Amino acid sequence: MTLPATFSSATPGDAQRAAELKRVKAQATLVLAGTLTLFVVAKIFLHVHPAFGFVAAFAEAATIGGLADWYAVVALFKRPLGLPIPHTAIIQGNQHRIADKLGEFIEVHFLEAGPVEAKLQQVDFGSFVADWLRDRKRSDDLARFALRLLPEAFSATETSGLMTFITRRLSTQLQSIDLAPLAAGALRAFVEQGRHQGLLDDLLRIVHETLTQKDTMAVIREKIRAELPTLLRLYRADKFLVNRIVASAGTFFEEVRKDPNHPFRAEFDRMVLSFVDRLGSDRSYVDRIDGFKRDLLARPELAELARNIWSNLRSFIDRSASGETQVLRHHLAGMFVAAGETLAGDTELRGEINQGFVAVLRSFIADQKSGVSSFISDQVKAWDMAQLISLIEINIGKDLQYIRFNGALIGGLAGLALYTAEFLLRWL
Repeated sequence: MTLPATFSSATPGDAQRAAELKRVKAQATLVLAGTLTLFVVAKIFLHVHPAFGFVAAFAEAATIGGLADWYAVVALFKRPLGLPIPHTAIIQGNQHRIADKLGEFIEVHFLEAGPVEAKLQQVDFGSFVADWLRDRKRSDDLARFALRLLPEAFSATETSGLMTFITRRLSTQLQSIDLAPLAAGALRAFVEQGRHQGLLDDLLRIVHETLTQKDTMAVIREKIRAELPTLLRLYRADKFLVNRIVASAGTFFEEVRKDPNHPFRAEFDRMVLSFVDRLGSDRSYVDRIDGFKRDLLARPELAELARNIWSNLRSFIDRSASGETQVLRHHLAGMFVAAGETLAGDTELRGEINQGFVAVLRSFIADQKSGVSSFISDQVKAWDMAQLISLIEINIGKDLQYIRFNGALIGGLAGLALYTAEFLLRWL
C-alpha cells in the first residue's frame, strides 16, 4: 500500500476531506474556547444573580467534557501536546499488534472455507467465460495472443528434447495397441449398421462393369477357347459361352442388387461375420496384423512423413503468427466464439464449470490464507505510521471531531443537572 507523503500529493477527494477536517477542528476548538470564556464570565457575574451559577456549572462541565474528548481523540493518533503521557499515540504504539490482529481477523473471519465457498457459489464463472468468448474482438485478441505463443512453444519443444520424448512415447503407445480387436469391433459395428450391404452393391456393380468390358471378355474367351476341343472352337462355341456367362452373371448381380432379402445377401452376412469373429480371436490374424503394424511403424518413409508434417505445420504457424496469413487466426477466433455460444446455451456445462472454479479457488484460498494473513501483517508493520495516521484522520477524523461537540454538550448538560440537584438540596 502506498500512502501519500503529504496532503499536497493526495487525491482531490483527500484534499477536500482534509480541508473539511481542518474546518471542523477549528469549530470544535472555538466551542471549547467559548465554553471556557462563558465559564469565566459566569463566575465573574455570579454575585449579580443566582442564574449565573447554572450558566457557570454548564460551561464548566462542557469545558471539561470538551477537553476530555479532545484528549481522547488526540491520544488515539498522537501524544497530546507532545507530552509522553502513558497510553497515548495508541495506533503508533500498537502498530505491530494491530498488524497481527488485522491479519488474523482477515484469515479467521474473511477467508474461512464456509464464507469463501458461499461467496464463490454466488459467482457465475461459466456465464462470464461464455460472455467473454462470445465477444468477437476478445476472441480475436485471444487467438492473436495464442498464435504469438505457438512459435515459442514449437521452438521449446524442439530444443528441449520434448519432441524426441513425445515421438518415442507415441511410438511406444502405438506399438502397444492391439489392432485386431479394434478392427474386429469396427467391422462388427459396420455390419450391424448394414453398411456392408452397400459395399456389396458397389462390389457387384464394379464386377459387372469389369466383366462387360471388351478387354475382359476377350481374356475370358481366350481362356475358354484354350480349354475347348478343336471341333467346338470351329463352331465358335467360346464366344457363345462367354456371352452366356456374362449375361448370367449380369442377371444374377442385378437380382442381388434389387432384392434386399436375396439369399446371397444372407450368405454374405454370414461370411463377413465369420471373418470378423476370426479376426478378433484367431491368433494367426492377430499376429499378421501386429506384424503389419510393426513393419509400417518401422518404415523410414513414415518418419520422414512425420518430419515433413511437423515442418509444414511449423512453417504455417510462423506465417500465421507473423500475420502473413490470417486463416488460422480467423479459424481460432471462430472456434472461441462458437465455444462461447455453446457454453452460453448449456446450463449443465456452465454449472460444472462453476463447480470446478469453486473447488479450485476454495482449495487455493485454504492453502494460501495463512500466507495472506502474514502478508497483510507484514505490510501493515512496514507502513509509515505518520502517513497512515494522516490518511486515517482525513477519512474518519471529521466524525471523531464531532465527539468533541458531543462531549461538550453532554458534559455541560450533566454539569447543569448536578448543579441543579445541588441547588435544590440546599433549599430543602
